[in-house]
Amino acid sequence: MTRKRPAKSTQYAVSDEAAAYIADALMELALQFEATHFAQIRRHYHSITPAPSTVPRQLDLFEKHPSRNSRKRNTSQI
Repeated sequence: MTRKRPAKSTQYAVSDEAAAYIADALMELALQFEATHFAQIRRHYHSITPAPSTVPRQLDLFEKHPSRNSRKRNTSQI
């Protein structure tokens, strides 16, 4: 069923089936384009990505303790 819209509308009235076919065609086109130009797209996004910050985002709220693995266990009492 096609809906009628005012003449000044910028949207086109299409059937549900036509909308599905158009969406499938556009998705296929986008996937083919991405597959063909993947390396270029990746290089572009890599070039505009800011470098990671060396400043930690998490504040150091507690003093540093040696890790459990670095402490020597007293195994002679076992």
